[in-house]
Amino acid sequence: MEGLGVLGGTFDPPHNAHLALAERSLRQRALARVMWVLTPDPPHKDDNITPYPLRREMLLAAIAGIPAFELSEVEAERRGPHYMVDTLRILRRRNPDTEITLLLGGDSLRDILRWHHPRELIRMCTLAVLRRPGTRVGMARLEKFVPGISKRTVFIEAPPMQISSTNIRSLVREGKSIAGQVPPAVGEIIRRNGLYRENTKPVE
Repeated sequence: MEGLGVLGGTFDPPHNAHLALAERSLRQRALARVMWVLTPDPPHKDDNITPYPLRREMLLAAIAGIPAFELSEVEAERRGPHYMVDTLRILRRRNPDTEITLLLGGDSLRDILRWHHPRELIRMCTLAVLRRPGTRVGMARLEKFVPGISKRTVFIEAPPMQISSTNIRSLVREGKSIAGQVPPAVGEIIRRNGLYRENTKPVE
């Protein structure tokens, strides 16, 4: 059975830690491919996000040249709210001969109790988690509320990376360099469109 990795998010912007998670998972989990699911309107975030077309452009630039990576617009095809449990149902129907691994950062695993139907979600996939520096994940507590999650979770080994989309946006607002945190092509899209700068409206 083919291994399919699924990495979902707003990718505002996509960065090198996202790529590290996908690349390491590809090798360590022996995945055939990684599907990057771009969320148009995440239910757990505010409306102050970059317009979808620009996030799509950045994500395509980030994964360009890596044959095992592909963009999925499965969530843009339907009205929100968009929950990962619903997305996985659709992906399982479309990819019946695959075993799905959902790729997460440690902070996402820590917050999974806030997700929509986490018990059903873990029945459909394995969780592959990249540990983030400073993020503590209490598996015993998660197991209490989501029985079986420990057996469905594996941790991906990668060098510690202090990178987050939130911090990148802050650095841009402060006029500081983001070199080494995003692929150069993504940095160029941010610069060209004036993204994340105060009092600058993104190009639609």
